[in-house]
Amino acid sequence: MSRSIRRHRPPTAFPLALVGVLMIAVLGGCGLISSSGTLHSARLPNGKEPLHGASITVTSKAFTEQVILGKIAGTYLAAAGADVKDMTGAPGAASSRQAQLRGETDVQWEYTGTGWVVYHERTEAISDPTELWEKVRDIEAKDNDLAWLPPSSLNNTYAFAASEETAKRTGVSTLSDVAALPVDQRTFCIDDEFFSRSDGFLPMLKAYGIPFDSEEGVPQRNVTRMDSGVIYTATAKGSPCNFGMVFSTDGRIPNLDLKVLEDDRKYFLPYSGSVVVRQSVLDAHPQIADLMETISSRLNDDVMRELNGRVDIDGEDPGDVAFDWLVSEGLVKPD
Repeated sequence: MSRSIRRHRPPTAFPLALVGVLMIAVLGGCGLISSSGTLHSARLPNGKEPLHGASITVTSKAFTEQVILGKIAGTYLAAAGADVKDMTGAPGAASSRQAQLRGETDVQWEYTGTGWVVYHERTEAISDPTELWEKVRDIEAKDNDLAWLPPSSLNNTYAFAASEETAKRTGVSTLSDVAALPVDQRTFCIDDEFFSRSDGFLPMLKAYGIPFDSEEGVPQRNVTRMDSGVIYTATAKGSPCNFGMVFSTDGRIPNLDLKVLEDDRKYFLPYSGSVVVRQSVLDAHPQIADLMETISSRLNDDVMRELNGRVDIDGEDPGDVAFDWLVSEGLVKPD
């Protein structure tokens, strides 16, 4: 399927309360704000230090999920013996990327959809997560000498959700099921950006054979445009819409008992989480690949929703959440 795809990934909100956690220490030349001191001290359960002698700088973007993933990576690499500089929570969407391209940081998590659309401005829609990762991996290795390690199954992409009551009442579990509902039941809550995106709402309706602004499809009165943060509660209430636009790893999904509908025609581009390492660093310390594979293999949408919810809803510190998860998985022991 060929279609235009979105240009950037809207970030998850970053709680203001966490700003105070970040220690202000500007890294010379790259403008990143250091989070040094917020990583918990830990060791591997077997006591080995495969990265002894390695100095590794970990960064991330500033939204919740990114900071948690950065803390997980940093804590685990430090437990493996590396001297880790924590530069997670980089201000501005492009800061962490540019710092890694300049060789000022070594490791960060990225999303395959972001790499494909934003960093390389590709417009071909690729629905298969593995195929997309392989293409991004090859481009990044060739153009930027960056290694995109095999991705986890967490996929932070657009999705539609319904309340458990709505899903049960209407009998829907897929977007094709939504297309088959009576017109008065096809009611949607979306934000302005998703409505107007070339890969957003209107092309999605077309992909599922639902004409927009039609009494036989989705009349305009069936679509409520609102702030993305309000969509989750509106969807949970089933008013003014049965189906709301969400991000698939958002912590409010389990908190509000929302059911994510299957994108059974594979309309949305995958945004699989992948650890990106500067190739020279990976060559010097190939153990990083195995260590990060251990992390990636244990992450998925459900895990990420829970971890995001602990920060965004419960107000916990992302460093604490990352450390608790590593301990609960038996991957590290506290020092």
